[in-house]
Amino acid sequence: MSFDDAYQALTDHDDDARWAYGTGFSDPLAGVPTALPEGVDAGDLAAYCLMIGDDALVMSHRLQQWVTRAPELEDEMAIANIALDLLGQARLLLTRAGEAENSGRDEDALAYLRDPEDFRNVRLVERVDADFAQLVVRLLVFATWRLALLDRMAASRDPVLAAIGAKGVKEVAYHRDYAAGWVVRLGDGTELSHRRVQDAVDHVWPLTGELFVPHEVELRLAASGVAVDPSSLREECDAVFAEVLRVATLRRPESPPLEAARSGDGDQSRAGGRGRDGVHGEELTEILNEMQGLARATQGGVW
Repeated sequence: MSFDDAYQALTDHDDDARWAYGTGFSDPLAGVPTALPEGVDAGDLAAYCLMIGDDALVMSHRLQQWVTRAPELEDEMAIANIALDLLGQARLLLTRAGEAENSGRDEDALAYLRDPEDFRNVRLVERVDADFAQLVVRLLVFATWRLALLDRMAASRDPVLAAIGAKGVKEVAYHRDYAAGWVVRLGDGTELSHRRVQDAVDHVWPLTGELFVPHEVELRLAASGVAVDPSSLREECDAVFAEVLRVATLRRPESPPLEAARSGDGDQSRAGGRGRDGVHGEELTEILNEMQGLARATQGGVW
């Protein structure tokens, strides 16, 4: 199958053999119906695509940092594939954002030439992982939430969001199952692995609250049938978290969610701030320094 037309690939739901669309295309929106849905504000659509596109981009980069560090070769392959899936989603969403805002910025400009305060990802995805247990717990939370989001987004009035949602469900279902399998394996393993994954759950849990707090852009677009109100995902996600933790013999933390979240550098001024509003920790700056360094040093360069 040709990779030239990413939209056709996204909408070919019978193509189960190639479940990851990744990055094997040159023009992310070739063949895509580009007209905005009637009554939808272009600025809102661009902002929404940046939100969920930045989630995928930053989480993908964090996962890439684990390649060569995973406990087994098979896990390195799995983590790399998950990162590639998310990178593919990010390319499409950032391209859609650039087209909606009509400012001439393409996916590369949006990925490489924005400052940290311009990113709209949730803070969960930028958090650094101290060990493998934190990685799989964070991936479990993110994938469970994103799977519920994409499943509903498949019914969006925007054809690009609908296509990404429909295809992404297959990918992210695997991400969630992979992470859940490791959380159960560690939680129901040795005394040491149980303690370390419980520590990971306690560490990650304060960042889960932000996932379900809607931004005003999300509410406006949800009312017009384009986006998803994240508060509607809570019940489904809580049920998954409860079941995985039960099987893994882990305890769900009682800590308050967003208000207790602190930036990775301990700066209390950012405690409780939302990534959707451009409030991030120093961890995002570190990611962008690594991810954007070459592109900023050689702007316009190709190879």
